[in-house]
Amino acid sequence: MKRIHIFDTTLRDGEQSPGCSMRLSEKLQIAKQLEKLRVDVVEAGFAAASPGDFEAVELISRTLKQTRVAALARATTHDIDAAYNALKCAESPRIHTFIATSDIHLVHKLKMSRESVLTRIDDMVRYARSKISDVEFSAEDASRTDIDFLAQVYGRAIAAGATVINVPDTVGYMTPFDWQKLIAYLNNAIKGREKAFLSVHCHNDLGLGTANSLAALHAGAEQVECTLNGIGERAGNTALEEVVMALKTRKDYYGG
Repeated sequence: MKRIHIFDTTLRDGEQSPGCSMRLSEKLQIAKQLEKLRVDVVEAGFAAASPGDFEAVELISRTLKQTRVAALARATTHDIDAAYNALKCAESPRIHTFIATSDIHLVHKLKMSRESVLTRIDDMVRYARSKISDVEFSAEDASRTDIDFLAQVYGRAIAAGATVINVPDTVGYMTPFDWQKLIAYLNNAIKGREKAFLSVHCHNDLGLGTANSLAALHAGAEQVECTLNGIGERAGNTALEEVVMALKTRKDYYGG
């Protein structure tokens, strides 16, 4: 039976939902409850974003003993250092680093070539691995990235030491059929795929976050990134409780 991992980002992506900003004590309470629910990974925050986020990641790292704690970081040494320093006390830490890969982001936001992005991925994943053995890499706006280049991106990340590769539908653009085809393609096309878990991170702009996540699991994904009640920026994220109940109710189909 396939082991499906639940990665909860309520404390990071979920907090971007209007009205869902949390005090430190509230973040700690939620983290403890997520550990009781036995989620596999709690993304505690974006350590480089603010002193408050750094403090939250550090406190949750000190507190949780059974659940892996992740911190988000852009693919820069500054962000990765901040994530590492906040995670130092975690029993099971993970650095989650990312960079955009779609042409629209490369041209208008990063002003980088594809080759420059591949070099940055190689350098920064290796840098993160020099600090922590568990490194997740995300290609921001993966769903609008050229698929052959996307496979190359993830192959480069795995070669540099990524233990998890995450495929985000950053703007909530995909439908279940399109998403299942993309994940199935990547599952077969990524060089070194067997060396890393394949994760998905779906947004709910079209009301399809849960449907897309379940379609990805059917196509070979092994981790779902989600939030409690589906909270998150814009229309929100995939809802943890919906995915878990679908997997429990339809074990015959998903094998989770």
